[in-house]
Amino acid sequence: FFFQAEDGIRDYKVTGVQTCALPISWKSVWITGASSGIGRQLAIDLAAGGVTVAASARSTDALDELARDHPAIKSFPVDVTDRAAMAEVASRIATEIGVPDLVVLNAGLWQPMGAKDFDAAKSAQSMAVNYLGLANGVDAILPAMIERKRGHIAIVASVAGYRGLPLAAAYAPTKAAAIALAETLALELPRHGLQVSIVNPGFVDTPMTAVNTFPMPFKVSAETASRAILGGLARGKYEIAFPWQMRLIMKALRLMPNAMFLRVGRRL
Repeated sequence: FFFQAEDGIRDYKVTGVQTCALPISWKSVWITGASSGIGRQLAIDLAAGGVTVAASARSTDALDELARDHPAIKSFPVDVTDRAAMAEVASRIATEIGVPDLVVLNAGLWQPMGAKDFDAAKSAQSMAVNYLGLANGVDAILPAMIERKRGHIAIVASVAGYRGLPLAAAYAPTKAAAIALAETLALELPRHGLQVSIVNPGFVDTPMTAVNTFPMPFKVSAETASRAILGGLARGKYEIAFPWQMRLIMKALRLMPNAMFLRVGRRL
């Protein structure tokens, strides 16, 4: 693996994955939402680099197929919204491969929803997966990581968590909550020897975004997303946001005074 600037993202590319070594010290990683999209690509890239990956998602079939194709990936099906099940899976992972060096809490749900079709049930479902699923993961694995005094937790949110966006009434609030959770953990966990990172992608070409009928500017592939994420985590970055164009736009919106943001946002 080596680091290289590509499309404004300084990250790593995989070259000769059968013989190269990761520029990192992770031996084991737990990834939720690993059956498709970003989570699946992260699992594949890490396994190719010799890391043992505990892959979790609801789809047992997809995880089993992933494990068959990549021997370093182990299947641990779970519903992230089930707190007890998450605790049981975290315990199994710790027993079978050890307490993970890196935990990537990536499971997510996207449901387009605007003001006219606002649905509290959709909001609750999105919050259950996108935020409480993260909380269940932290709750399940954090005590063992604190006891060991070593490890890295990465929370996958979105640039949509920076500001409210059209059609994101169910999604954006959950990602804002995820960002706030990461900030809170990052204030306290370093004193216990742990790192915390927040991952804020823009549009990524995955099954989750395939339902969108609106333009998705600066959309990147899952492979590019994985490179950006792993490159940032390997360098110990707190925030990993990409692509740079979307990051710049959303950061600018975040810094705008409310009156200006509302004028711009309404025109969007």
